[in-house]
Amino acid sequence: MAVGWPAVLVEGAVRLRPLRRRDQDAWMRLRARNAGWLEPWDATSPVPVTGPRPTFGQFVRSLSAQARSGSTLPFAVDLDGELVGQLTVSQITLGSLRSGSIGYWVSEHVAGRGVTPTAVALATDHCFRVLGLHRVEVNIRPENAPSLRVVAKLGFRDEGLRERYLHIQGAWCDHRSFALTAEEVPDGLVQRWRRLRGAPPA
Repeated sequence: MAVGWPAVLVEGAVRLRPLRRRDQDAWMRLRARNAGWLEPWDATSPVPVTGPRPTFGQFVRSLSAQARSGSTLPFAVDLDGELVGQLTVSQITLGSLRSGSIGYWVSEHVAGRGVTPTAVALATDHCFRVLGLHRVEVNIRPENAPSLRVVAKLGFRDEGLRERYLHIQGAWCDHRSFALTAEEVPDGLVQRWRRLRGAPPA
């Protein structure tokens, strides 16, 4: 099993845990209910995809295999025990780079309640402290105001525009790249987020 996986990370009512096949019904309902909220930001394939779409079980098995290899951490995001989204650490690279990229989505009904910043802070600290990464980045469409607020709240550094970075809904779309290195949050990103919210330190 890869270092740092499986993992369960908790801060208040927010919990990150491995995405499982038994999440299928809740995950499918959540995605269907939030189709209009999420689909404008969903990555797509730039080449035609033939054949049947993967089942949810195949989707989870693929992510689990990547987790075992150490390249990806696929987390379910729970709020008060209810599945409300997903956070994935991908492109995990060791060696002289020691970097990873965080992507996430949450249901619209919990947006603005601090769930996503808390989840990103938990995952970032796990990357720095357990995986030993040096840098974590988040890439966001310039039009995605809710996600831009997440990185602004957490103090991620804006590293500029990546032109035509990712294929989204049939087109190559620009993204802004935000990052933190371990030296920028010596006490951890969760602690920084607690201070910003006025919450007591752990």
